[in-house]
Amino acid sequence: MTIRLPHRVLAAAVVALSATGMLAACSSVDDDPATLTVGFVVDPSWAQVPVAADTGLFTAQGLTVKVVNFSSGVEALQAAVAGQVDVTTAADVPTAAALAKSNDIKVVGDGARWAGSRIVARKQSGIATVADLAGKRIGTPIGTSAGYFASNVLDRARIDAELVQVAPSAVVTAITRGDVDAVSIFQPYQAQSIQALGSEAVVLDGGDYRQRSLYLATTQAINGKRDALTKFFQAISDAGRKLVARDPAALDAVATATNLDEKLLATVLPEFDFTLQLGDLPVKMRELGEWGKAQGKIDKGTDLPDYSAAIDPGFLPTT
Repeated sequence: MTIRLPHRVLAAAVVALSATGMLAACSSVDDDPATLTVGFVVDPSWAQVPVAADTGLFTAQGLTVKVVNFSSGVEALQAAVAGQVDVTTAADVPTAAALAKSNDIKVVGDGARWAGSRIVARKQSGIATVADLAGKRIGTPIGTSAGYFASNVLDRARIDAELVQVAPSAVVTAITRGDVDAVSIFQPYQAQSIQALGSEAVVLDGGDYRQRSLYLATTQAINGKRDALTKFFQAISDAGRKLVARDPAALDAVATATNLDEKLLATVLPEFDFTLQLGDLPVKMRELGEWGKAQGKIDKGTDLPDYSAAIDPGFLPTT
């Protein structure tokens, strides 16, 4: 498999917002122990965040939660390591790499499992099966869970293709214009790509990767805002129940946050298990860390951390 990075990588703008209005910037966190700044990757994988914000669940816990939007977990993790957020969302792939490079963050929850990763291809590119991806250009944000899934599919099929760096916000344009032959991308961009291609869309499986949608907290927040983090996860747990029940207000919150229309949202949400847990995460993180070293996302000389020590289970609700 060939991986190519263009000379200039598009970076999505970071938009800061809260339940009461726009934040001017995200340069540092609030010292108030009842205030949390939360990095939100705009993806239904973490749908609990907009649901809790928009339906008053954070307020009911006595929290002030400021939500900062990111287009990928890589960007969100960078903000967390830099101390710009207290809590962030990120998938397991970039998290495995981030934990190998920094002791300033810990995993504090696994908010959802998603088995819906797919490669979306253009019929006009002569692609009907996974085998047809050989020699083609696959656009993906390299280093993310979507990039890992593409690699996983190609490795399992034992075929070679070129992975091309495409920012999440540019994926739909890249596939519809034919800049790439296929894309591997997380939601909501996956559903939007399929919708934009219409009858030209070819949706391919072939991987065995199941994304874990994680929550991470900075060590500073863990040490200084323990009560707030506990209340945060109670609200997240309550939001998950609203999602499972398909509460109309919850669905409206997700649709607004992800820019998915109701028809697409109805297709996407059933793909997720929104049970808040941690499970066998250390084993999987080790596997992803080894993959990151093999791909050069983690320096080959780096000793991978004890991932079980990088997880703090003390904030999840017991019921």
